[in-house]
Amino acid sequence: MVRGIVGSNWGDEGKGKITDMYAAESDIVVRFQGGANAGHTIINDKGKFALHLLPSGVCYGHTVNVIGNGVALNIPAFHKELGKLKERGIEPDIMISDRAQIVMPYHVLFDQYEEERLAGKQFGSTKSGIAPFYSDKYAKNGIQVCDLFDEKRLRDRISGVLEIKNVLLRELYHKPEIDADSLMEELISYREMIRPYVGDTFSFLYDAALSGKNILLEGQLGSLKDPDFGIYPFTTSSHTLAGFGSVGAGIPARLIEKVTTVVKSYSSAVGAGAFVSEIFGDEAAAMRDHGGDAGEYGATTGRPRRMGWFDAVATRYGCRVQGCTDVALTVLDALGYLDEIKICVGYDIDGRVTRDFPVSPLLDRAKPVLKSFPGWKCDIRGIRRYEELPAACRAYIEFIESEIGFPIKIVTNGPKREDVIMRG
Repeated sequence: MVRGIVGSNWGDEGKGKITDMYAAESDIVVRFQGGANAGHTIINDKGKFALHLLPSGVCYGHTVNVIGNGVALNIPAFHKELGKLKERGIEPDIMISDRAQIVMPYHVLFDQYEEERLAGKQFGSTKSGIAPFYSDKYAKNGIQVCDLFDEKRLRDRISGVLEIKNVLLRELYHKPEIDADSLMEELISYREMIRPYVGDTFSFLYDAALSGKNILLEGQLGSLKDPDFGIYPFTTSSHTLAGFGSVGAGIPARLIEKVTTVVKSYSSAVGAGAFVSEIFGDEAAAMRDHGGDAGEYGATTGRPRRMGWFDAVATRYGCRVQGCTDVALTVLDALGYLDEIKICVGYDIDGRVTRDFPVSPLLDRAKPVLKSFPGWKCDIRGIRRYEELPAACRAYIEFIESEIGFPIKIVTNGPKREDVIMRG
């Protein structure tokens, strides 16, 4: 069976833990989009791991971990991340698509330079090279992994690309130009870093899917960061939806049977853009510090996340565009300190209340319509049966379920792998 694990909102919903949990019974875990610009944190019996490019199945010896063709492959970041795992005695089985494209050194530079140029109009980029990478990919100026193994082709590709890049560096950004020979030398070193892992992942995954292997498609970020369905232009540059797993991994769409959409029990976001249910000041700081195992700070950037009440409007929409079949509601334990908990149940736009998630210009004018619930005021970590949760906690879960319209099958109430309540 093929199952997608994806986010419903801005990302940082706790997908790593859910993927890690399902990986225990999976043969293959696939990263199918995005790059090293966001991370998944998992905590298990081997320790705590912040993963950025590697799939969340790396801690299991039986799992093949695939970096698919849809991923923005930052090879030095991959090499460093893998090295840290090996230092801790973990030797994952990894396969990298020979069709994946490479985040080039100049992609990272252009990302930084463009944010500098935009100054006060920045998009809140992590400056990891993701937007320049995908721009080049779709403008047919990208470099594939397979190009590294054909030096003549690689040099020809580099020469053509640098004609454009150096003009931009010189005339627009007023930065040093890139030397082709030095870049070639760096790329040859990249080749040796990944040589043992490169393969035809399309054939491998296609055959595995048809033979009934258990495959997890692991998404990065969430619905509201998708360039088509997200809060444009404050999005990422790859498609964050489960449907793109068919493209980014090369698995027939008809074989994706389950889409588990991960939903956090409150809202958080990194970067700029509309955030209707956002809270501020001491209220936000308290929620941030209670959130997750180490607070609400980006796994990749360390940036403090923007905080907000659970947004049922955005989450319902996010689940719908993901093609959700079931929901995992995460980090519920973080709300145990609150006397009162609020849920955004509608958006007031120019005096008219809507339950439908609008396009970006309308979203900028939206004000939250909030419904209040009593808090449960206790620590719920360690509870393993749904019926043992406080009544107020169950009421909160069940209201969310009724608002978003999808069944909540999993509830997490702590950072550890075993801090999970299976429901229904």
